[in-house]
Amino acid sequence: MSWFFIDESVTEGDRRQGPYSLDEIYAFVESGKITDDTLVWKSGEADWKPWKETTEAKANADRDELLKNTIDLLLKQSQEKKHYAGFFVRLVAYVIDNLVVSFFCGIAFLVVSQMGLLDLGSLAEQAQAFLDAPTSTEALNNLMDAPGMWDFMFICTILQTIYFLFFTGKFSSTPGKMLFRLRIESAQGEKLNWGLALVRYLASIFTQFTLMLYGLGYIIVCIDPKRRALHDWIARTRVVYKE
Repeated sequence: MSWFFIDESVTEGDRRQGPYSLDEIYAFVESGKITDDTLVWKSGEADWKPWKETTEAKANADRDELLKNTIDLLLKQSQEKKHYAGFFVRLVAYVIDNLVVSFFCGIAFLVVSQMGLLDLGSLAEQAQAFLDAPTSTEALNNLMDAPGMWDFMFICTILQTIYFLFFTGKFSSTPGKMLFRLRIESAQGEKLNWGLALVRYLASIFTQFTLMLYGLGYIIVCIDPKRRALHDWIARTRVVYKE
């Protein structure tokens, strides 16, 4: 089947170009020599018509759209192949974060002591009694009931909450996780917002209670395909390595 087209760039003489095969016409379309409004004619047709109105043009557009959608799908699937953070790397990152929090709590301890809110003598006595009998419930209760101890624990809780909420909500990662190039993201692969960061932090407190059940809330990281802890399941988040 022979094809012809009107070459608008020709200003004198016969502007009709051809005959060409359909593959050649497609090549002209790709190069821009034939546009949607270029008049074309093929053997067997009664009249000339714009290229965009031909059956071949529509089929070519459908093919291009299918190819584009296929490429987009493949790219999306390749991007979704996450490298999830395992149990031990998350454990080390968590320990580092708590060491940082402990540093700030140490500063708070010095401040509270200087303000006279802590009875250091009584605290030292109760701490020694607890170290002598670490399994004694009475020794633990006496330590916690030392003057100013509950105030100090409250301050440490506030510091810990601010630390984890700030870094998770602002950077989707804590300093401990940053050291291993880890980040927390939503189930859709998006950066955490402040609301989701808060939900995840509150869920992590619940996970800590599972330590009384052999740490099941954390151990599930070892068997879950996406390496999610209990609080990740609750908040619908996951911890992945940065690209």
